[in-house]
Amino acid sequence: MKMDNQALLLNNTIEKINPNVLNMLSERGKNIFFPKLGILAQAAQAKGKEINATIGEAVEDDGTSMHLPEFDSLVNMPTANIFPYAPSFGKPEFRALWKKSIYSKNPSLNDTVISNPIATNGLTHGISMAGYLFADEGDTVLLSNHYWENYNLIFENSYNAKVDTFELFDHGGFNIADFSKKLNEVQGEKVITLLNFPNNPAGYTPLVSEMKAIVAAIKKVADSGKKVVVIIDDAYFGLVYEEGVFPESIFVELANLSENILAVKLDGPTKEDYVWGFRVGFISYAIKGGTAELYEALENKTAGAVRGNISNISQLSQSLLYKVYSAPTYEASKKEKFEILKNRYQILRTEITRPEYAAHFAPLPFNSGYFMCIELKKGLLAEDVRKHLLEKYSTGVIVLGEVIRLAFSAVPQAQIPQLVENIYKACIDLEA
Repeated sequence: MKMDNQALLLNNTIEKINPNVLNMLSERGKNIFFPKLGILAQAAQAKGKEINATIGEAVEDDGTSMHLPEFDSLVNMPTANIFPYAPSFGKPEFRALWKKSIYSKNPSLNDTVISNPIATNGLTHGISMAGYLFADEGDTVLLSNHYWENYNLIFENSYNAKVDTFELFDHGGFNIADFSKKLNEVQGEKVITLLNFPNNPAGYTPLVSEMKAIVAAIKKVADSGKKVVVIIDDAYFGLVYEEGVFPESIFVELANLSENILAVKLDGPTKEDYVWGFRVGFISYAIKGGTAELYEALENKTAGAVRGNISNISQLSQSLLYKVYSAPTYEASKKEKFEILKNRYQILRTEITRPEYAAHFAPLPFNSGYFMCIELKKGLLAEDVRKHLLEKYSTGVIVLGEVIRLAFSAVPQAQIPQLVENIYKACIDLEA
């Protein structure tokens, strides 16, 4: 397939500023572009004209968006913020607000130049777009051995990359030795790793000292000449419940670390702001020496991938979130929900470590997020315990390999002791 001139222009811009970034892109990533010609360009040129027969939307005779009147009593918002297509890049004012929030939630960024965020259809879609842009067939994507199963569907099934894993834990903390070893074993000139903190399913965020070691391991690989793409899944960002845990995104440590390291930040309101059904996320970039021109080229490629994949993100969801983020009560409301989750975490930590349970199961390290995991003892099989919990104790848990994941985010505070007690009883039953 011949490469479009618009893709060539973007590639030339990237190569001029940092050729390493061009080498990090997949073949799809090199070929993609946001179309500035054709339908979109012609529609933009016609905007505001007396007669506009360009856009594929229906409008009323007064020029407002055509819609069913039944919606009027359901959403108290101007029709322009509900019904029209949103730009493939995302709503400009919402993107600007989210970028501002990245700096406010990650003060260590200081004045580091990063890209403007591109809106995605939740973080799942953001991860898929990262795979589209950076993962070629046969490329290795390095994950921890405790990871969200959707990563397989995205990287292996969709893009024919290979998932490899490192052991997440060693002696109750992050296994920096295995992470570093596996990073250095990746073949080829490009290394792709995905880091997810707080981790799903383990509910672990590295301590400050561990995060420094993780960053040093990544820099060592980059200093050897390899191009490193670090995909950062920040779905549960901010939900940290213990002192000494790294309080910001690893993005702040990587954003200005090396011209061989591209930090790809995936975040959004889904888990942070409890809007799972809104399906809004963001993808942002940072690299040492990154310029507005370089980032604009990456933004255009990303928006092109979004347009060629799902066209654009929900106008209504973005408008509602923008309005809520602008509300004077927003920060207080968010803190209130955080405290509910923190209280559940603290009760679960107390219950799960009771001495009488220690002979039957033990928690993996956890300090943040929505989840935690337990490992069973005495030869018990996790799937047997899961089924027994359903049948005898009316209790649902998730089994991932041989660990059991507990979503304390979904359990009322008063039920948490009973949840742990039920697991204990199921173990006793099966041991007998």
